[in-house]
Amino acid sequence: MAISFDKALGIHEQALQARVKRAEVLANNLANADTPGFKARDVDFQSMMQQAKDSMSGLALERTNSAHIGGGSGDGADDLKYRVPYQPSVDGNTVDAQQEQARYMRNAMDFQASFQFLSSKFSGLTKALRGE
Repeated sequence: MAISFDKALGIHEQALQARVKRAEVLANNLANADTPGFKARDVDFQSMMQQAKDSMSGLALERTNSAHIGGGSGDGADDLKYRVPYQPSVDGNTVDAQQEQARYMRNAMDFQASFQFLSSKFSGLTKALRGE
């Protein structure tokens, strides 16, 4: 019986990719903290996980005609949302550097937890293949 990595790893691979995407978006926000008029964005993580879950179960939306509205590109671009600022600056920038740093660190911890979980999954699969 062949081992299917998709079934063995579940949704955790997509969760790790979503964490990487969120880290990129948050880093972009931090890099533009002093740019006048820059609007802070964030990833809708729940939406990305729902899309991954639907695609794994075969329930993903599919375009059958080019005139149809797409159900999402799957690259996470549809999951980017503008953040409502607690206190916008005078120049129109909505980035709160302290909030962004806190979100970035939380995302880094979540990434590490997901990575460790996947690492333990691979370790378990390796032991199963060796017969340990």
